Amino acid sequence: MNEMMAIFAGVGLAAACGFRVFVPLFIASLAANTGFEADLVGMGFNVQEILGENSWLGSDIVTIALGVATAVEIGSYYIPWLDNALDTIATPMAIAAGTLISGAMMPDFMGDGSFKWILSTIAGGGTAGLVQGASVITRGTSTATTGGIGNPVVSTAELGGSILTAGLAILIPLLAGVLVIFLLYFVLRTFFRFFKRRAAKKNQPTTQVMPPPEAT
Repeated sequence: MNEMMAIFAGVGLAAACGFRVFVPLFIASLAANTGFEADLVGMGFNVQEILGENSWLGSDIVTIALGVATAVEIGSYYIPWLDNALDTIATPMAIAAGTLISGAMMPDFMGDGSFKWILSTIAGGGTAGLVQGASVITRGTSTATTGGIGNPVVSTAELGGSILTAGLAILIPLLAGVLVIFLLYFVLRTFFRFFKRRAAKKNQPTTQVMPPPEAT
């Protein structure tokens, strides 16, 4: 049961990295640093024990560094136009962070770490990348339709999603796993609608305006 909860927690934290790169890393680090042990409805676990050889994630220096990085990241997304610029580097960072945190949480079934990191790259990094990609589309749409005025609302929603998903991953991993399934449904739906609109716009015939006839 503990191993399954660790997998759900890892994927949940990875999904949260798609919203904000450092928020879930900081939450996991803080939980490990304080020795926080969640056992709500009998489905929690001790983060420090699950990390095992990756216990460095809960060290004082790492927790402080991630806390500072989290504060900077949150503030940066409320600066006009900088939020869109950050998305260019946030996507690969989210994939890397999702792979790292899910790999740190997942149990090593094979004993040599190979399967664990392959699974974390696909499930963790892939989930984080998909969520981040949907965030980029949403922010781009907001910028195009509101001139960036609506972007703070998008940033607040993303921050809330990151905190909620990461919090559930630590407190109730099973519920976090269910949330990720629903989240991926809406993410894939966002991608489908985006590419459908692009295809329709690309195939839309262009009307040529004929010049008025010259007067004789």
